[in-house]
Amino acid sequence: MSLQWTIIATFLYAEIAAVLLLTLPIASPSKWQKFFKSKFLAYISSQASIYFLVLIGVLILCLLDAIREMVKYSNMEPTDHQHLDAEMQGHMRLFRAQRNFFISGFALFLLIVIRRLVQMISELATLLAQAEANFRQAQSASATAKTLLDQQGAGDEKSKKKVEELRNEIDAVRKELSREKKDKEAVVSQADSIKREYDRLSEEFSKLEKKLTVAGGDKKAD
Repeated sequence: MSLQWTIIATFLYAEIAAVLLLTLPIASPSKWQKFFKSKFLAYISSQASIYFLVLIGVLILCLLDAIREMVKYSNMEPTDHQHLDAEMQGHMRLFRAQRNFFISGFALFLLIVIRRLVQMISELATLLAQAEANFRQAQSASATAKTLLDQQGAGDEKSKKKVEELRNEIDAVRKELSREKKDKEAVVSQADSIKREYDRLSEEFSKLEKKLTVAGGDKKAD
């Protein structure tokens, strides 16, 4: 494997490790968000869009190069006078092109998955913080309403108006909590869906890699 594809394969393995860290219940979304907002990552995130586009461009170029090699060696038709060594070299180059295709393709896919996972974890942490703040606000409003009800009688018109306002505020906060709970469940459901898709693609990648390994071994044996 050339230096170029060794680097891309190493990058792919690092991506797989990153996806596992983000999907496994190792830390809560709030802790992940604190990590994302650390000084080092904050410095990197200021130019993250540029780095992301550069990585996307490099991986797309490598993917296109692998496809070109696959098409090139797939269309080679052996002749009667072709030497056996040349034919074996053609098969070996085709196998390498297919391997490079899967490496660059999965590296490109996981790069997009990791970016989306980071965004979803940050959104989930924000929703949890908002829900906690709204819950505390609702508790404070409920305590204030109870205090007013205890101090003043039901016949006090001013107190009734204040209590009504507080009740309306509590109802509004409860509705906001319900909406944020639904948003949180939607984000968690989407994260679970991405995790299942990743597991399925990883399984397919393992099967394809085994098939390519077997095919390469058979070609070498021939």
